[in-house]
Amino acid sequence: MPSTASPPARPKLNDGGLLLCRVAGVPVLLSPSWWLGAALIVLLYTPLVGRILPDAGIWESAVLAAVFTVLLAVSVLLHELGHCIVALRLGLPVRRVRLFLLGGLSEISRTPPKPTQEGLIAAAGPAVSMVLALATGIGWFALVPGGAIWLLVAQTCVANLAVAVFNLLPGLPLDGGRMLRALTWRITGKRAAGTTAGVIGAGAVAAALIAWALVGLLDNAQDQWLRLGVCVLMAWFVVAGASAEHAAEQRKSWPTGLELRDLVRPVLQLPAESPVGDALLAAAGRGVVLVRADGIAAGLLDQTAAERLATHAPKEPAERAAEPVDPDTILLDSETPDAILERVQSVLAWQFLVVDGEGRPSGVLRREDLRSALRTRRA
Repeated sequence: MPSTASPPARPKLNDGGLLLCRVAGVPVLLSPSWWLGAALIVLLYTPLVGRILPDAGIWESAVLAAVFTVLLAVSVLLHELGHCIVALRLGLPVRRVRLFLLGGLSEISRTPPKPTQEGLIAAAGPAVSMVLALATGIGWFALVPGGAIWLLVAQTCVANLAVAVFNLLPGLPLDGGRMLRALTWRITGKRAAGTTAGVIGAGAVAAALIAWALVGLLDNAQDQWLRLGVCVLMAWFVVAGASAEHAAEQRKSWPTGLELRDLVRPVLQLPAESPVGDALLAAAGRGVVLVRADGIAAGLLDQTAAERLATHAPKEPAERAAEPVDPDTILLDSETPDAILERVQSVLAWQFLVVDGEGRPSGVLRREDLRSALRTRRA
């Protein structure tokens, strides 16, 4: 990417839907596609309510279907928060939690560095769903059959049990697939081998779903068309998710022969109050660390922002065109290449300050330089 080109807009935390709340500082979003899924559930569930509760009218059945939809969303949210809380306890940042058409997603910003951590995070969601199924199951048998509350409790129990069982299937991107990856990773010592096992498992899961749908058609089952639609949708979700996981694993592999020192730009330290025009001239293709009078780094000079500022106010302090330096944008030159690649891919920053073992700046790694090198090596 040319240095004068404007960088693409960074994604916002709320670009995945409506912000519902924050849990432990993590935003919880409701994706627009969730409304489509909710409408489908209400349409499909309303006739079922009428069959189970013959005295319920169409509007009462629709209200109960809508309430069940909300309870299902809460159950899925608690499932995802199980992943989220365990990840946070293990020191892994979580960007956000989203509810969407096919369920939920906890976006963990960094790949777990150990297989045990990945296994614990993956197992947390189904564990929460099983606890919810057990709790609502006790209520199901404790209540007198036939009422609206009894029906909602019973269906919530069944739904949580179904969520737990489905997610435990051994194929990516399901929790069972992540647990399989963690186990394979632990045995082989290679995360990529675990991903391959999870992708193979996903193919088996998708094939089993399609086979079950075909059995329903051949047997002329009462729910054959509903089963077909659900199974095809779930099979597509599993296959697409596994493909994305495989592609992501490929991107996380640092090419053989590529050295970090070949990518890092020399570093230049300038006072933060330096005129932005002078800072641009002094940079000459180097990474610029802007340092305040107290010795604290104000940030890295963003060349694109600096060029914009210099066109109309070249005497303004260069600090006004700085990209902040924080712990996530500092790389140790002793870190493994795969760890560096993981950091660059997971942190929303365009430049990273590389420091030596004593904390002294040794260079600046720009995202576009790394991308260009990876494209060239993998071509």
